[in-house]
Amino acid sequence: MRVIILGAGGLGSVFGARLAEQGADVTLVARPTHVEAINKNGLKISGVNGDSTITNITAMSSADDAVGEFDYLILGVKSKDTAATLAGAASLKGRIKTACSFQNNTTKEDDLANWLGAEHVIGFATIEAAQLIEPGHASHTFKLPLSTYFGELDGTITPRIEAIVDICNAAGIGTKAMPNIKQVMWEKITQIANAAGWSVSTLAGNKNLVMNDGMVIQEGAEHYVQYARELISVYKALGYQPENFFAPVSKLKELDGGSFDDAVATVIAIGEGMNKAGMKGRPSMFTDVISGKKTEVEETIGPFVHKARELGISVPTVDAVYRIIKVLDHYLV
Repeated sequence: MRVIILGAGGLGSVFGARLAEQGADVTLVARPTHVEAINKNGLKISGVNGDSTITNITAMSSADDAVGEFDYLILGVKSKDTAATLAGAASLKGRIKTACSFQNNTTKEDDLANWLGAEHVIGFATIEAAQLIEPGHASHTFKLPLSTYFGELDGTITPRIEAIVDICNAAGIGTKAMPNIKQVMWEKITQIANAAGWSVSTLAGNKNLVMNDGMVIQEGAEHYVQYARELISVYKALGYQPENFFAPVSKLKELDGGSFDDAVATVIAIGEGMNKAGMKGRPSMFTDVISGKKTEVEETIGPFVHKARELGISVPTVDAVYRIIKVLDHYLV
């Protein structure tokens, strides 16, 4: 199996390393400093699965240097960089059998289909997390027993889905083939939008705070539930019901069902559990804001705002969170 990861930051590096450990021929296209460090010393992976250094991996800073055909391409850049990245990888066209994306947005499959053709695109969602510690070193910061899903966009399970699922499972990434991959991807973006928007609108005034710091406060938990329920109302209007695909961290079913007070108690309990476990959750959007970087508010929260308006659904908290972050984003670079 040959895999090329286009835009290999923290998560792309970890996925690439895990697949390479299972014998896949992996090429990472990444920033020059990261590429230089990998080619000199190998790719160091630390974190939840321990430490290792991967040397049987190819790294380059330009897709033009990639040779031959690839069974899978995984797009790993920020959503705002998609157009420029795909334009810069035109030399790969005709050499990619199957493509998918790590991104957190609702247009990633369409973007790839417009670039390669719809027949080359599959659905993919993962909640595994990683970060780039320094050039040549990525930390695998979060995993679940079942964290990753692949599926054909027409709802079928094909040999190319089974092949990528099998190697991911062999690599220690809990993965499942899903007929309803479109729902999985929408549920993931609902969960991501919830954590991202809530954290920025609640915690951004203090760069030392993490999610659990706000979740254990009554008012923080109340804001979390109100915001989540409005996001979920849009998700349900698309014909879906919360399934907690990313349990145990996913609690959309609990947030949506029962009384408001019970849901608030659930959020507080999650925060207390995170504190007890020593976890320090911080969504990338929150990290972007406190680091002075542009966010993906339009790609992550925008779909819920626009879909709610289209369907006539009242989401005042979602609207407020979106407006707050859009103002902050205006002054970020």
